[in-house]
Amino acid sequence: MRVLVTGGTGYLGGAIARSLLRHGHEPTLFARRASGSGLPGYLIDGDVRDRPAVIRAAAGVDAICHTAALVSVWRRRGADFDEVNVGGLESAIAACRAHAIPRLLYTSSFLAYPPAGAALPLHANDYQRTKALARDTARRAVQEGVPIISLVPGVVYGPGNASEGNLLGRLLTDHLAGKLPGIFGADRRWSYAFVDDVADAHVSALEHGQIGGEYPLGGENVAQMRVFEIVRDVTGAPLPRRLPFNIATAAALIEETRARLAGSAPRLTRGVVKILRHDWSMDSGLSREKLSYRITPLATGLRATLESLR
Repeated sequence: MRVLVTGGTGYLGGAIARSLLRHGHEPTLFARRASGSGLPGYLIDGDVRDRPAVIRAAAGVDAICHTAALVSVWRRRGADFDEVNVGGLESAIAACRAHAIPRLLYTSSFLAYPPAGAALPLHANDYQRTKALARDTARRAVQEGVPIISLVPGVVYGPGNASEGNLLGRLLTDHLAGKLPGIFGADRRWSYAFVDDVADAHVSALEHGQIGGEYPLGGENVAQMRVFEIVRDVTGAPLPRRLPFNIATAAALIEETRARLAGSAPRLTRGVVKILRHDWSMDSGLSREKLSYRITPLATGLRATLESLR
């Protein structure tokens, strides 16, 4: 199967490309700097906001895997999130329609779901707001006959670059370097999904997923501090301090003010603080049953992650 992977040079997109190759498929990677990435597959430079370019790139493929997204806690221009996270999906849908492609995988986010105990998704920041809007876009398109299969990863982690798509990698890098002053919401539960498990589930969904299906791809649901307890056991690094939310809100206000004045990204925002106040557990039973989704134990995945950081 020849598969167009938008965002194919990203943290998860690259892992999906490697999994496609392992399973005998032919990935075509579409990203702004695909040709210089050194990744395997046919490489096409382009931007998902350029709809004609996406349509051209999709000519002759058997499926589209749309992973491209703007993953960030802040941009000076909030419309960037709408153009990439919603408009990019609309470009993939247009390409699917133009070439009558039988399968379009869409990579959503757990943050598009409501948090535990809530009925509606949060719109705490522009990333979360636009991923929730994109989930609605995908659902409407399915009702209109577009063959979309949605996958919803939890907190994706594992070996690889500590980019914004690998948030846990960045936190661990800062923690081990003594640059993480503490954590907010230490007892809030998150679902940690090992990157290779998530990538393999995308390939399984291409082969076996049901059109219109939405498959959660979480992992172990544990308190945030549990991650650092495992890191302590492996490396000897002390646990980070537990910081209260009143300090978080004050620090976020200071950071947002600095960002407006300096034009650089804030290290913390009030939107992130709002997200950290909630539990984000996931039930991946459907994916385990229908996609043979494998969940790597958190301790095993973190050991591999820490080894890569060394």
